[in-house]
Amino acid sequence: MVTRLRDVLEFAERSWPTAGAEPWDSVGLVSGSPEATITRILLAVDATRITVDEAVDTSSDLLLVHHPLLLRGVTTVAETTAKGALLTSLIRAQCALLAAHTNADVVETGTSAALAAALGLEGAVPIVVSTDHPSRGLGRVGVLPEPMTLGALARRVASILPATATGIRAAGAFDRVVETVALCGGAGDSLLSEPAVVSADVYITSDLRHHPASEALEESLARGSGPALIDTSHWASEWLWLDHAARELREAFPEVEVEVSELRTDPWDFAIPQ
Repeated sequence: MVTRLRDVLEFAERSWPTAGAEPWDSVGLVSGSPEATITRILLAVDATRITVDEAVDTSSDLLLVHHPLLLRGVTTVAETTAKGALLTSLIRAQCALLAAHTNADVVETGTSAALAAALGLEGAVPIVVSTDHPSRGLGRVGVLPEPMTLGALARRVASILPATATGIRAAGAFDRVVETVALCGGAGDSLLSEPAVVSADVYITSDLRHHPASEALEESLARGSGPALIDTSHWASEWLWLDHAARELREAFPEVEVEVSELRTDPWDFAIPQ
């Protein structure tokens, strides 16, 4: 049985409908012919030089990434530019590029759901529910199998996610007992004011900026309640989803070799403790 790129695109639309993407997002096929034969798929969070080289060196026919390479408008894909050079390498190697971003965040097996499952959250539901799918939406909130301290949970998160230079940061008392967990894979400070986050014991997300995090903590102090915060690497928090996507692809296309890149595309290389 021959698998064509159009077959994978149909699978992607069923699994991660483009209608679920945020209006600002750019998802779907970036390069490649729908009629191309697919025998090997490589999954990665980002299309960077190292993952593109890995796709080319392993003779992959498709590089499926979470983050779109062309998220914002560009006026050139000349090989003298970073993005143009990446696309040129893929096109020359006849390796297609496909992005599943916020449309993959919101589904039942998406980025936040993968993190919730890894933590064993019970009764996990979206923080912001999609209007047309009650089981889909941004983020997840659920309950730990048993209460634990914030410090123990931070260590648990660190053990689940791949290691990065910046590690795990937390705001809140180390011995504070937490049970209800809200989380959002990737950058999630836009959800800090959502009722499900405000009422949780802890909120886990990535790329928490100084002012939103500080304001959320001050508001919690003023209310007398509110979530502690755990901040993770953006790349690491979304990397777990790749295994879920790979399993779904293997089930749909048993004749295709599907692999997850182990290469770290987190941008930071080291940190200096103070």
